[in-house]
Amino acid sequence: MSSLQRPMAAPAQAAPGSLSAEQAKAVLAEVIKAFGSPENAQRMEEARDNACNDMGKMLQFLLPVATQIQQDVIKAYGFSSDGEGVLKFARLIKSYESQDPEIANMSGKLKAMFLPPMTLPPHGAGTGGVAAS
Repeated sequence: MSSLQRPMAAPAQAAPGSLSAEQAKAVLAEVIKAFGSPENAQRMEEARDNACNDMGKMLQFLLPVATQIQQDVIKAYGFSSDGEGVLKFARLIKSYESQDPEIANMSGKLKAMFLPPMTLPPHGAGTGGVAAS
C-alpha cells in the first residue's frame, strides 16, 4: 500500500527539483540578498557573537538562524519551510555547481556567510619523518 502512496507524493515534491539552473541562480541570489538585509545581518551577527568561534556553538546558534533565513526565501519556490526544504535546496544548488561557475561562486559566498573558514592542520616534518622511517 505504501508503494501506491509514493507516486502521489512525487508531484508535490517535483517542483523544487524542477528549477532550472537559471531559476536556481535567481533563488540563490535572493537568498544571498536576504542575508544582507539589516535585520538578518543583525541576527547573524548576534548568533556569531554567541558562538565565539566555537564549532559546537556555531551549530547551536548560527546554523538555525542561517537555516531560517534561507527557509523564508525558498518556501516561495516550492520548497518546504523546514530543515528538509533547505537541504533539498542545498542539494539542488550542489548539482548545478559543476555545470555553472557562477552558481559555484554564489554557493561558496553563501556558505561563507554562515560556515566558519576551515583550516587544515599543517603537515609538519614530524609526520613526514615518521612515514619515511
